[in-house]
Amino acid sequence: MGKLTVRALRAVLVVVLTGTVFVQALMLWVLISGNDPEDGSLPLTPLRVMTILGIGTAQVAMVCVWRLVTMVRRGTVFSHAAFRYVDAIIGSIVAAALVWFAVTALNAPGQRDDPGVTLIMGGVGLAILGVALIVLVLRTLLAQAVARDVEAAEMQAELDEVI
Repeated sequence: MGKLTVRALRAVLVVVLTGTVFVQALMLWVLISGNDPEDGSLPLTPLRVMTILGIGTAQVAMVCVWRLVTMVRRGTVFSHAAFRYVDAIIGSIVAAALVWFAVTALNAPGQRDDPGVTLIMGGVGLAILGVALIVLVLRTLLAQAVARDVEAAEMQAELDEVI
C-alpha cells in the first residue's frame, strides 16, 4: 500500500471520526439538557440514543481500520495481532445491525399503513449482517495467509539449517 493511499485513508478517517464525535456530542447535549428542538411523532429520545450507539459502532470500526493500515505499513498485518482488530470490526458491524433492527422495531408501529417501509428497513439490517459475513470471509483469508506465512518461515529456517 502506497504512502499516498495511506495518507488519503487516514485523512478520510480523521474527518469522519471528527464529524461523528461532533454529532454524538450534539445529540448527547440535547439528551442531557432536555432542549429538544424537534417535536416529532416518534419517540426521539430512544432514536437519539440508538443513533449515538450506531455512530459508536462505526467509530470502533474506523479505529480498527486505522490500526490495520498501520500494521500494513509496518508489514506486520499477516500476524495473529491483526485478528483482534478484524474481530472488533466484525463485532462492530453486528452491533450496528442490532442497533438498526432496534430502530426498525421502534419505527414499525408508525408504519402500520405502509408495512413495506419496515420490510425495507429489515432488509437493510440483513444487508448490514451480510457485510459482517463478508468481513468474516476476509478474516478466514487472513488466517490462511498467516498460516502460510508461518509455514514459509519454518521452511526457510529448515533450509537455512541444511545450507
